[in-house]
Amino acid sequence: MSEQSQQSSAPEQVLQGEVKGIKKILPFLGPAFIAAVAYIDPGNFATNITAGSKYGYLLLWVIAISNLMALLIQSLSAKLGIATGKNLPELARENYRKGTSIFLWVQSELVIIATDLAEFIGAALGLNLLFGMSMIPAALITAAASFGILELQRRGYRPLEIGIACMVFIVVLAFVVQTIIVQPQWSNAFHGLFVPRLKGVNSILLAAGILGATVMPHAIYLHSSLTQSRIKAKNEEEKRRIFKFEFIDILIAMIIAGVINMLILVVSGTIFYEKGMLVQDLPVAYHKFFTYLGPVAAISFGLALLIAGLSSSSVGTLAGDVVMQGFINKRINLYVRRAITMIPPLLIIISGYDPTKALVLSQVVLSFGISFALVPLILFTSKENIMGTLVNQKWVTALGWIVAALVISLNIFLLFQSLFT
Repeated sequence: MSEQSQQSSAPEQVLQGEVKGIKKILPFLGPAFIAAVAYIDPGNFATNITAGSKYGYLLLWVIAISNLMALLIQSLSAKLGIATGKNLPELARENYRKGTSIFLWVQSELVIIATDLAEFIGAALGLNLLFGMSMIPAALITAAASFGILELQRRGYRPLEIGIACMVFIVVLAFVVQTIIVQPQWSNAFHGLFVPRLKGVNSILLAAGILGATVMPHAIYLHSSLTQSRIKAKNEEEKRRIFKFEFIDILIAMIIAGVINMLILVVSGTIFYEKGMLVQDLPVAYHKFFTYLGPVAAISFGLALLIAGLSSSSVGTLAGDVVMQGFINKRINLYVRRAITMIPPLLIIISGYDPTKALVLSQVVLSFGISFALVPLILFTSKENIMGTLVNQKWVTALGWIVAALVISLNIFLLFQSLFT
């Protein structure tokens, strides 16, 4: 039997109960790691560094709640793909009018371009900080590297999942190194994690920013696609078992993403807050790390920024392919798509526009797309004629609507703050 045949039969063996122990989980690990990359992009770096430098460990509990929200949302997305064999945009095309589908496609493409803007600039900034090169050649190298990551996708889902997982673990390692160097006050950190507190209006605004940035529309679209045909279920019982294993994948990936975000805030709170320094720019953070912690800490930060930007940018390109195929049943070559989506960030970098302001602008555009992904997701997963036995329990649907209302409200609030204050 060929290696490919063995790999393809592994999930079936698990579903039939022929595989025991930790090995029965392995065939199902991967999709959530690709989706989780959206939760550790350069925008998260900037928000967590600001939160840590301004309030120390105070807002760690907000990251924990954000991750619980992300766990629920990504679980619904994965379950949708498993139950229906279709992704969220495909179901929208089947259930909504053509004009509505076209509108949903256009707005999702704009959201993905805005997301890609932040991630591409973040990766280029990582090269700029690590090697001292100007932003233009850094952007060109970023472009070439992102094509290399997409090449993994052409070789199959497993190489891409392994590649992305390795990049995520590099980011984890980078911040573990930083954490060891700064030696945080863990008792205070645990207090910030388990005792919800706020300190004035500005802390409320920053907490709203962390919670509001939890949901990434392209991660919702993509996750439903990653699970829709990865493992074929023969009946409803197998669908339930597949979802059980995929939930473990989601749980592990979300915990890792949450740990990364918490470590960023902890490092920032330990070094910046205790010295009374408010740090809101990624380049400033890098240079402060170099000054106060030495080259190892600074290089770790720059490497994490580079890897996070590259991986999340490539994932955004995959999401763009999903929404186009799903909403309007059209496709373009993945490399052509990558080239098109690189034009806006390249133009911004060449023009000399402030990268940090560009990151803020991208978050404003991102706010528009939240409801158009969340609302259909909850509607579809709560319908038994669509989901079968994997339909949401009533309490899950109720919790989903609470999370959706919270996230959408916060994003409207943050959008107003960005545009009018």
